[in-house]
Amino acid sequence: MIYVYLSGHDFRYEVHELIKVFFFGEDIIFIDNIDKYDGEGILIENTLNCNSKGIDSTTNVYRNNKLIFKYSVENIENMKIEGNNTKKRIRIGIKKGIYEALIHVSDAQAPWGVLTGIRPVKIIHNLLDEGATDEEIFDIMTNQYKLFPEKANLILNIGKKQRKYLYPLDENRFSLYVSIPFCPTRCLYCSFPTCSIDRYIDYVDRYTDNLIYEIDKISELMKNKSISTVYIGGGTPTTIPVNQLEKIIQAIYKDFGKSNIEEITVEAGRPDTINRKMLEMLNRNKVDRISINPQTMNDSTLKLIGRKHNSREISAAYYLAKEIGFNVVNMDLIIGLPSEGVEEVKTTLKEIEKLNPENLTVHTLSVKRGSKFKDKMSEYHMESQHIIEEMLEETRCFTHNMELNPYYLYRQKQTMGNFENIGYAKEGKECIYNIAMMEEKETIMAAGMGAVSKIFYPLENRIERVPNVKSLEEYLGRTEEMVERKLVNLEIK
Repeated sequence: MIYVYLSGHDFRYEVHELIKVFFFGEDIIFIDNIDKYDGEGILIENTLNCNSKGIDSTTNVYRNNKLIFKYSVENIENMKIEGNNTKKRIRIGIKKGIYEALIHVSDAQAPWGVLTGIRPVKIIHNLLDEGATDEEIFDIMTNQYKLFPEKANLILNIGKKQRKYLYPLDENRFSLYVSIPFCPTRCLYCSFPTCSIDRYIDYVDRYTDNLIYEIDKISELMKNKSISTVYIGGGTPTTIPVNQLEKIIQAIYKDFGKSNIEEITVEAGRPDTINRKMLEMLNRNKVDRISINPQTMNDSTLKLIGRKHNSREISAAYYLAKEIGFNVVNMDLIIGLPSEGVEEVKTTLKEIEKLNPENLTVHTLSVKRGSKFKDKMSEYHMESQHIIEEMLEETRCFTHNMELNPYYLYRQKQTMGNFENIGYAKEGKECIYNIAMMEEKETIMAAGMGAVSKIFYPLENRIERVPNVKSLEEYLGRTEEMVERKLVNLEIK
């Protein structure tokens, strides 16, 4: 049990997320009176002091009523971070003090320092925008945000690689995301709002019509803007009949013009939804990039996580895509899947090496609310943080040898071992949509069930989220409302 007492501030959420890094799975209880600590377990006491001499934060850690570590951060108001925001400096200063204390009393490692957010590369862009040098950025990330040096270098290099795709910023540029939420089965780890194709097959025609209606209306809303990229995701878009998916793609081209779209991606993630007819249709419609996502090349794990195909079918789907003529194929892997260790990851990488994809996205398993895995986690053998780090190191060596370079990165809550997800690509084969979506430097207009539009305000460097409903039946009955939501936010802009 971890007890937390805060004095002089109420950054409960930020403190909770940081403590969770060090005590994953432990109950974390905030108390409003230090006398409520009965001496059992660990107490983390953090105090913020603001006076004429400056701002400082002190963290005391007690175990069984005995002080075991104390750390203070002084002159928080002078901390050098991105932006000129005292409240943010205070938040980072508090977390920095707690980090320094917990790193000495916990066995866990925290390679991302005090950062608990999804998009750490955004900080790099902010610092580059302010004119900071590489050396200054590295110093800020390691000394203020407490990143391990390898993580600081990683996101600095990714940020610099992304600049040519993001800058100059353009408030009139946007990308389109299209959600097709149907899947053959629901994977053990999945938390996305998806629909079983067997159960909802009778809804596909109506969904296609409503989706195209929303896409048509988006084109009207954005008629004075310039489209950049299109990403058709889900779910697994290739789950629906070929003619319906083609109808959606051709509607996009009719509304926006194929020649205006710099890149179009279709997730064909599940090999059990891929056949020659489907791939020939996508190729005929000039789709630039597809995803064929194995997650693992170990058949026993594929069965365990709910996949209805084996590793041979993954390879066959990849080779068929190459035979038909796709120049860029992405493959997703998940590190930390139940029952998998270093040897299983090595097996997967040996099989991926034979395929030699242009893109490889390496995810670390995240225990998400809404997934089957969340409720059944205790039933499976899960590796330690140290072993997950070994597995990720195998992927880093592999991608380096395969000339796949990191080009985008994000983190998720409840990620095993507090690690990250990295997209790798061969030079010049980066997915532009992934960069724009992740760094939030461009408006994303989104259509379909569960899709979230993000309106970008460059002068304020902020995003306004406009979500669609997550229920299929609700979406079908409220599609016009989904359009109206976007209109209202665009008029405010």
